[in-house]
Amino acid sequence: MRGRDLAAHRGGSARRPGAARGRRPLSWLETCRATVSRWEVDNVDHFTVAYYFARLQDATEVMLAALGLDAAALAPAGQAAVTAGCHARYTRELRTGDIFHFRSGVIGVSADGLRLGHEILDSGDGAVCTRIEQDVALIDRASRAPRPLTAAHQRAAAGYRVDWSAEPAPAPAAGDGELIEAAVDVVKPAEVDTLGEAGLAAYIHRFSAANAHVLAAFGMTPAYSRRERRGFSTFEFRFRLTGALRAGDVARVRSGLLHLGNSSLRILHRLADGRTGATVATLEQAGVHFDLEARRPAPLPPALRERAAALLRPAAGPAVSGRGTAAGASPRTP
Repeated sequence: MRGRDLAAHRGGSARRPGAARGRRPLSWLETCRATVSRWEVDNVDHFTVAYYFARLQDATEVMLAALGLDAAALAPAGQAAVTAGCHARYTRELRTGDIFHFRSGVIGVSADGLRLGHEILDSGDGAVCTRIEQDVALIDRASRAPRPLTAAHQRAAAGYRVDWSAEPAPAPAAGDGELIEAAVDVVKPAEVDTLGEAGLAAYIHRFSAANAHVLAAFGMTPAYSRRERRGFSTFEFRFRLTGALRAGDVARVRSGLLHLGNSSLRILHRLADGRTGATVATLEQAGVHFDLEARRPAPLPPALRERAAALLRPAAGPAVSGRGTAAGASPRTP
């Protein structure tokens, strides 16, 4: 599946970061332009989801600077603008050497915070590869207590408003149930952001590692993937960030299988502070069992399906839609 055609919104000049005043037509702001390096590609041979989020962090910083909500602007008040959650929909893969860019805008604003919309486009042909809805909250740096956006901040954000068609979010998953221990390690100094907290990519790298352990639990091991030329390709993320980790903190992930389709799977991950046990981040990850040669979804073999069914746990909401084939869709076909 390809992303919705938003060509009508591709026109218009983007405003320079920091240009916070004056009337202007609504338009997208280009917030990142980059390429896929070989070391950023995973074992499915496409751009690793954690590096999408590393670039999302770049795009977020540029967007916040344009709104006067960057770290330097908010530091005197002891405040910071932080990501509270993201819904990412991957509709076409990026592979080694591909070039891409982000365009970003405001799709919601209130005293409670911002909702930003980001599109990632293949710079080679202009196709939309990924769409991300991002919730941003203003907090007190010391206590992480929420703070309201000022009227001035809301007016600045309104100047970057863009049209956006959003999908309704499902109800959150139920409690931990049969979650298994799936990852544990320590946050490294190189993983922190400009606020001194673990960056977005730090969480996604750990969820990716946890995902591999969940898959292995029903037989989709690395050895199976190499032998059968199969992999797991993600097409949707629903990510929530409710706290923060810093360098030296222990990150512990527990994960479980929420949904089993013909080729699709939905997995819940909960990342906790290893010392306190408090949940810091959650991710609902939807993807497909993927043929690495055809670059298309492939049905799960009966033996794997039977073992996976034994791991299923109930969810409070409907399964994430199986529409779309992912970070793993064929890179040059509809």
